[in-house]
Amino acid sequence: MEPPPQTMGMGNALELIQRQLADDEEQQGAAAAAASELGTGLLPVPDAPAPAPMSASVLAGIAAGNINLTTSTDRMALSGAAKTEVDRHEELLAQFERRKQIRQLHVPTDDGEVKKMLREYANPICLFGEGPGERRDRLRDLIASLGDRAAIRKRPLTEDVGGEAQDEVQEVWYHEGSAELKEERMKIAEYSLTKARDRLKRARLKLARPDPEENADRQKLHNRLRNFGNYCSQVGDNRPISSCEFSPDGKTLATASWSGLCKLWSVPECTLKRTLKGHTQRVSCITWHPQATLSQESSALNMATSDADGVVRLWNLDSDAPIDTIKGHSKRVPRLSFHPSGRYLGTACYDNSWRLWDVERKEEVLHQEGHSRPVYCMAFHKDGSLVGTGGLDAHGRIWDMRSGKNVLVLQGHLKEILGIDFSSNGYHCVTGSDDHTVRLWDLRQRKSVYTIPAHTNLVSSLKYHPDGETLVTGSFDNTAKIWGMPGCSSLKTLNGHEGKVMCVDISNDCKFVVSGSYDRTFKLWATE
Repeated sequence: MEPPPQTMGMGNALELIQRQLADDEEQQGAAAAAASELGTGLLPVPDAPAPAPMSASVLAGIAAGNINLTTSTDRMALSGAAKTEVDRHEELLAQFERRKQIRQLHVPTDDGEVKKMLREYANPICLFGEGPGERRDRLRDLIASLGDRAAIRKRPLTEDVGGEAQDEVQEVWYHEGSAELKEERMKIAEYSLTKARDRLKRARLKLARPDPEENADRQKLHNRLRNFGNYCSQVGDNRPISSCEFSPDGKTLATASWSGLCKLWSVPECTLKRTLKGHTQRVSCITWHPQATLSQESSALNMATSDADGVVRLWNLDSDAPIDTIKGHSKRVPRLSFHPSGRYLGTACYDNSWRLWDVERKEEVLHQEGHSRPVYCMAFHKDGSLVGTGGLDAHGRIWDMRSGKNVLVLQGHLKEILGIDFSSNGYHCVTGSDDHTVRLWDLRQRKSVYTIPAHTNLVSSLKYHPDGETLVTGSFDNTAKIWGMPGCSSLKTLNGHEGKVMCVDISNDCKFVVSGSYDRTFKLWATE
């Protein structure tokens, strides 16, 4: 009896496969022998191990065409999409490795050193809108991209560049002053020595007090300030309130507005007493004479104001019109301040300079340059020996009024300095900036000793209380804050304005705080 056709076909297929495998082995052996005999240098192909015996089911699958066997070493070509995906994966791996290397690089944290290294690598030391953090990241990326070539491309300019930078900082030009200026400096020196003597005497008396009494008084003051709330709110003008300041006796409040009007208000009633008309442009600042409402006569000079045109006007308490005008500024005068003696008036100007005026003679005593950008704010030391200026170049400068020297440069803010003031202790100074911080400077150590992350927007104004233990700040985040100094502790946040706070002040008796805002109102804050 003959077997079924399927069984005969399977047997024939197996015989065919075994015959093909045997032929392949013979061909490989012949090729290896030929290569060895001809001396072509090709290594002989090692004998392949004997194939394992196949089961009947595997053989059946091969015969049916369901299992394919091949001895070819060719690989299947990838499609275009697959190649793109592989390339993307390799690029991601390269990026991760590059970022890892960048994180492991050590670069200087000092901005001056970073600029020096960028110059050594023949790269721009500063790009438009670039801050110190971005500049440091750029240096790190540059070193990572150069790799081993970083040491080769680095030019040996460290000593020369450092010397040049040092020369630039230390190089100062002095102009010969007039005999009148020397005479005024002598008067300022005599006044400041007397004030310094009195200040040191008070400091010794304060130091002699027992610490428990001093701490108890400070704690009592801080507790009272923590209870400050909105005592009065008043619409000050139909334009934003740009400046406000209490009179020395604390009974009158002066406000200035972008409308060009200045107004006097009673405290604490907040009723209008007088409107001062004389400016035709936005009024930038209003300030009181140190002896106004105290020993100064009402018909004498009691106030000074400045506007966007650079016009400075002087006022008394008897008239609604200015009693005199100081001219000489070609650009905006954003801030002005009386010298503690009351004889001089300092003005900050957008022509990158500040000036000192003799208010009795109405003459310019000093025209001082030094900032690379407009000077925005200024304040006198309580002794009258120093004056501090802050500019839109992010630098503050301390000037000795007796010698004319720039004795200290306040470097540390990342953006424009918009406020500056001195403490009554004689050695502390604070600056507020567009970088949202307030910095406390120690003039003895000649450095910043504390940085307060004060607000979430630029610090527009700040003011020390005469006791030196309280600081008030205002910001474009619509708040004003009270701080305990010199510990820089936050005592109270004054919320209530609907617009940017543009100016703040604190009364000499520490009973009231005032804030003026872009919402055209000023608010009086006191113990609730």
